[in-house]
Amino acid sequence: MRYFIQFSYFGLAYHGWQNQPNAITVQSVLEDALSKLLRDKVEIVGAGRTDAGVHAKQMYGHFDFNGIDNIAQLIFRLNAFLPDDISVLNIFEVSEEAHARFDATSRSYEYLVCNVKNPFYKDTAYYVKQRLDIDRMNEAARLLLGRKDFECFSKTNTDVRTFFCDVTYANWSLNEDALSFKITADRFLRNMVRAVVGTLLDVGKGKYSIADVNTILKSKDRSKAGASVPAKGLYLTSVTYPNTIFKNG
Repeated sequence: MRYFIQFSYFGLAYHGWQNQPNAITVQSVLEDALSKLLRDKVEIVGAGRTDAGVHAKQMYGHFDFNGIDNIAQLIFRLNAFLPDDISVLNIFEVSEEAHARFDATSRSYEYLVCNVKNPFYKDTAYYVKQRLDIDRMNEAARLLLGRKDFECFSKTNTDVRTFFCDVTYANWSLNEDALSFKITADRFLRNMVRAVVGTLLDVGKGKYSIADVNTILKSKDRSKAGASVPAKGLYLTSVTYPNTIFKNG
């Protein structure tokens, strides 16, 4: 039987989601806990990868196991067993062909920026000292909407078949004492969101014009875009799937 597992994590202590030799990752910790409680080796396929230090408010993975008698009890035991920075939210049965990565129809991220020094955001947001023009940043963000080639925002030497992504939402807003950038697309390239945020912040600081962002997009050259912002301010906030993959529709 195939199951989806829904979980969240605070990524500061981890070298990202995906298993790596000689490094602690969210995947390795979660697989170890699940394997011990189910008394069988369990491998989890994640909805995607997050870099070292990135957080996830909602992440999914799938795994195969020959029947779980009491899912609610398993979730309770997992959360008692796991460290405080990883939480399992749900486990549910899906169709045998369901895939956490390939069946996802959209993914959403949020990036937090504080414009005033705040010790409570030390590990959760990026502190930017300069004054930022949010209206200009949003005007530039609108240029990202639609299906476009985002190679200029991709980590170099990335092995992908295409650099095209369909961005359906990209917007900055002021939430209490932090700036929030939210972006949704059908897929994201490696390091894409952090490079996009770095470029839009440069627009807000006056380093780039709105026209420059168009030029950067057309260049397909990572060196033309802004620097990547730190991982600590980035959160995967949601992954969506079609109802057809769920056992009960």
